[in-house]
Amino acid sequence: MQVLLNLVLALQLLSALTMIVLVLVQHGKGADMGASFGSGASGSLFGATGSANFLSRSTAVCATVFFVCTLALAYISNTRATAPQAESILDRAAPVSVPASGAAAIPGATAPVAAQPAAPAASN
Repeated sequence: MQVLLNLVLALQLLSALTMIVLVLVQHGKGADMGASFGSGASGSLFGATGSANFLSRSTAVCATVFFVCTLALAYISNTRATAPQAESILDRAAPVSVPASGAAAIPGATAPVAAQPAAPAASN
């Protein structure tokens, strides 16, 4: 399971980096300043784009791979969290210990101390 997780994670990172490079390399539709001011190329700004070229198709494939890897990582993470593996310290309840008497709570006391009458105070 760990090998699959590492493989999907590596594939996601690779597709993300490839998608970033492909997006940065592509030429935008409205990249020319003249197109926004109507210098004869305004039809290309809002018009039909024609057939998709290699870069846009590659970007779409990388985006699809990225989202599939994201869903796979979310599924793997969810199944690993619900699997009954080693418990965390926080999941375990603290042991409850009730002392038998008050003397057991005193450090160094070995036996319960019997109540003794109070000694009279010495006066000077």
